[in-house]
Amino acid sequence: MTATLPRIAVYFLPLLFVSTLWAQPERRDPLTPGEVNELRDAAQDPETRLKLFIKFARARLDSLQQMRADPKVTDRAQQTHDLLQDFLDVYDELNDNIDTFVDRRADLRKPLRGLIEADNEFQAKLRALKDAADTSKTEAEKYRFLLDTALDAVDGSAKDHRQLLAEEEEAAKRKKK
Repeated sequence: MTATLPRIAVYFLPLLFVSTLWAQPERRDPLTPGEVNELRDAAQDPETRLKLFIKFARARLDSLQQMRADPKVTDRAQQTHDLLQDFLDVYDELNDNIDTFVDRRADLRKPLRGLIEADNEFQAKLRALKDAADTSKTEAEKYRFLLDTALDAVDGSAKDHRQLLAEEEEAAKRKKK
């Protein structure tokens, strides 16, 4: 009897594992195939690559604003949630790329200046959305947590981006000496 229990476990544990994978919700890629190709073409150039991520993040927030202004939209709360998730996914990927380029010791001063400007823009747009969400509390319940997460991510990253720029500029000064 004890010999069959391990044998049963060997057969059924993989099935249990596979069934949990099927139960996972499918996450879609927030980037379009065209955007992925653009990023692939700029794989080794930090300035171009970070500019592309800024452009893609900005496009997600612009789409969000357009959708929210469209009176024909029926499920505004769910679409707001989905577009916020797309923005956050793109923004997180942007930060992952910064980490990669820092590890490669790439000069990020120029792209960081543009990113800091974009951070200010993103913060303003997200705060405007939060102010609007405070007036429509029932609709906002579907995306409030994600909106707060996005605001926290941009606020924290903006601070990190400013600090990294200061460090990069200090390192460049030392290099010139």
